[in-house]
Amino acid sequence: MMVKTPNTYSLVRGASEGRTRLNAFDKALLQAGVGDTNLMRMSSILPPAAEEVSVDSIQFPKGGLVPLAYATIDGNTPGRLISAAIAVGIPEDDREPGVIMEFEDHANLDNVEEIVRQMVVDGFEYRNRKLKEIKSFGIEHKIETCGAVFAAAVLWYK
Repeated sequence: MMVKTPNTYSLVRGASEGRTRLNAFDKALLQAGVGDTNLMRMSSILPPAAEEVSVDSIQFPKGGLVPLAYATIDGNTPGRLISAAIAVGIPEDDREPGVIMEFEDHANLDNVEEIVRQMVVDGFEYRNRKLKEIKSFGIEHKIETCGAVFAAAVLWYK
């Protein structure tokens, strides 16, 4: 059986506190708009000519399987900074696929986003593909008691 190739993508993010790391992660997913779905983590290729849409315009089936590339980090050290970011590289030729890169660290968002954007540049270079544009999206959070951050490129269908 062949799975239909997604033709849209959304960049989403969330940060939250919870009683446990998993609860904090779950609440971050809810904040990002994908909390009532089953995440299917995929490798990092953006389908050719995929259109960016707002996650709010998508009605995911409750419990549905949703493909995405994501970065996440959690922790329970009060005062520690955590950040996650996603970057999408759009090729000049829309018949070619783009790349999606993800990165997370105990660092500020500016540093994490700089690294993930460079990862896109590198991915295009070793593919010998011309890069038209990079879109990045991320989030940082200072842990209060038990926190998590999540950033993703969600693939879906028109």
